[in-house]
Amino acid sequence: MIENRNFYINGAWVAPATARDHHVIDPSTEEPCAVISLGDQADTDAAVAAASAAFPAWAATPPEERAAYVKAILAQYEARSEEMAEAISLEMGAPIDMARGSQAPCLPWHLEGFLEAFDAVEWIRPLGPHAPHDRIAMEPIGVVGLITPWNWPMNQVTLKVIPALLAGCTIVLKPSEEAPLSSLLFAEFVHDAGVPGGVFNLINGDGIGVGSQLSRHDDVAMISFTGSTRAGKAISKVAAETLKRVTLELGGKGANVIFADADEKAVKRGVIHCMGNSGQSCNAPTRMLVERSIYDQAVETAAEVASNIGVGPASEPGRHIGPVVNKSQWEKIQEMIQVGIDEGARLIAGGPGLPESVNRGYFVRPTVFADVNNQMRIAREEIFGPVLSIIPFETEEEAIEIANDTPYGLTNYVQSQDGAKRNRMALALRSGMVEMNGQGRAQGSPFGGVKMSGRAREGGIWGIEEFLEAKAISGWAAE
Repeated sequence: MIENRNFYINGAWVAPATARDHHVIDPSTEEPCAVISLGDQADTDAAVAAASAAFPAWAATPPEERAAYVKAILAQYEARSEEMAEAISLEMGAPIDMARGSQAPCLPWHLEGFLEAFDAVEWIRPLGPHAPHDRIAMEPIGVVGLITPWNWPMNQVTLKVIPALLAGCTIVLKPSEEAPLSSLLFAEFVHDAGVPGGVFNLINGDGIGVGSQLSRHDDVAMISFTGSTRAGKAISKVAAETLKRVTLELGGKGANVIFADADEKAVKRGVIHCMGNSGQSCNAPTRMLVERSIYDQAVETAAEVASNIGVGPASEPGRHIGPVVNKSQWEKIQEMIQVGIDEGARLIAGGPGLPESVNRGYFVRPTVFADVNNQMRIAREEIFGPVLSIIPFETEEEAIEIANDTPYGLTNYVQSQDGAKRNRMALALRSGMVEMNGQGRAQGSPFGGVKMSGRAREGGIWGIEEFLEAKAISGWAAE
């Protein structure tokens, strides 16, 4: 049993003001694997005070020095990457090979992208040739509260902490209490990298406690949150009282539009992508829209692919999917699978209950529904589990209409060999991101959505500039 009840405040590991033990559950076994403490107002105030005190000096630190500290964090990861993978696998159930190959490497991937983008930041910019004595100064916004989720823990910590550090902000991080172990290890990386005390602080806690306290705190200038749309709305309401900046990366219900001229692996690729990370990705392509002329074959292929996806404990090597994060999430997914059955969708793979290979743990059978229409709950609500809905369409126009008929707008997908058609679709789809023919977005591309998916833009130059404010200056002395 891992025990780590301390918080990282002002460059030191400190005990909580009041002990409030919280068990971290291994979702593969349903047994406690760690004990942490949940913070309260006194801990939040201490962390914010430390960040506030550290802000003037950190904001004044030359950009190249801030970049050097970030590079030192990367060096710490490279020395301890296996520890990071093991922590993520244990806390949220990612199979160990996935944790090593996809989850933990999010840190170097995004960090290196930010460092490259950082070189392009113009801290003092001319307004334009019409105004030779005007300048725009880009300055850090101040103390930022960062609230991160459990499903891709290092992905989201890196997408928030690193650009905030580079921008010159000071930080209070509240990771998910469901998956805090990787963030506690990340705090060790920051400490061992020599980042000055107070610049980065970490408090464990829940959303009702520390999350709400950061969101309403007078001395926090900005909240960056990744999580559910419901929680994002609550944070926005609380934060409005202090008029702080709020950036939200929320849920999704991505459409994967497969045309008749798609490559032969398009359906298989879409099913595997949907089921990856046990369906616990906000950008998962959970609605597969298939052109009618290839619909029957696509349904057959999807059923076969899903039925061959293995399910097993996170500690075992292999390409299987692991459990979902906790009991309440498992129960919600089971409820939605039953909803799909009750709504009249055709169950072609998976279904309710535990997979036959396990008798404990929060495992879900990879499930596929065919003959879904876009008004069914399984097509409209984010399930956040390995559940795919297949919807037929007749024309390009109908595909666009179905894809856009959702409250969400994070990532959509297009599969076609017709380049002109792909380009038309990419521009017509209402989402922050569009991925086509299985080609992932490049390093430094902004991650974020529209509508109920929030409007954050994380990654690259956009991710850094979210933590900056523009100051307009006139009468600048020309050099």
